Amino acid sequence: MNRHSQLWEGDDAPPRHGNWGEIAWNLGRMLGTFRKRGPRGPLDGQPVLVIPGFLCSDQTTFSLRRELARQGFRVHGWKQGFNLGARPDTIEKLNARIDSLGHDRPIVIVGWSLGGVFGREYARYHPERVKALITLGSPFSGDPRQNNVWPLYEKVAGHPVDAPPVPRITDKPPVPHLAIWSRRDGLIAPRAARGLDHERDKEVELTCHHMAFGISPAAAKDVVREVGKFVEDIG
Repeated sequence: MNRHSQLWEGDDAPPRHGNWGEIAWNLGRMLGTFRKRGPRGPLDGQPVLVIPGFLCSDQTTFSLRRELARQGFRVHGWKQGFNLGARPDTIEKLNARIDSLGHDRPIVIVGWSLGGVFGREYARYHPERVKALITLGSPFSGDPRQNNVWPLYEKVAGHPVDAPPVPRITDKPPVPHLAIWSRRDGLIAPRAARGLDHERDKEVELTCHHMAFGISPAAAKDVVREVGKFVEDIG
């Protein structure tokens, strides 16, 4: 159990028991994507950059990227290996990756978990390059310890979760932001991933576990449906 859990109640509290079982359950799916070539989608589709969550990589987001490509988006992985936490050059590397894509219009960023936190801060630095931001179970709001992952994060990333080298700012970045979250997440407190009204433009609740956002084909269909609606609505 997160030893800070007693500080919060209801949607503010992380799951009472860290649901590491869902990670183990999905491990086979994660490993099953390692040798598959990533989907891209049509050349003229709206460009999308998918940023994986903590300890995940482009291989882990295969199902999500495949569904985005099927629905007409031009999809790109982040191509930075496993996400091992924030680094001083995280924003710079994301900017270089977007430069390398060669698109002449703003992109949509879809960030899963910690990847969504990165996407928010990138959009704050470079709003002219981002058409929309979608976060999937991302702990962007409230206390950075409102989850069951932060002790492991500190060990891997090498810095306190509340003092990252990339500032974690809860105010909404100056781009349209859709927060997708789930009460069944298992790792992140609902309130932390849903945010408050002034911290995002729209929130949508789905019914899935945290790992399913990136791995599950069924969850990917639900996520991409909401992404498509949001992008269409903002024009």
